[in-house]
Amino acid sequence: MTDFGTITFTTLVTKYIHLQKQVMSMVRKVASRISSATPGKFLLLQFAMSQVTQIGSSISNLLAQVNSVINKAIQNQRTQ
Repeated sequence: MTDFGTITFTTLVTKYIHLQKQVMSMVRKVASRISSATPGKFLLLQFAMSQVTQIGSSISNLLAQVNSVINKAIQNQRTQ
């Protein structure tokens, strides 16, 4: 039975990398046609970039929390 409610760290990072590539493609597209770029395109690009930044920060915070839990577990093992 497949558990569709589970996400692996590998899947998370893979999707994040794919999202980064999509945003970079958008940046290249707008930059290559800068004379025809509209304010709306710049706003959408800025929004996409901020989303990627927020997701990256969330992944970083997740790693920090996991690292903290592991370190505490190790410390607890040493004190026993």
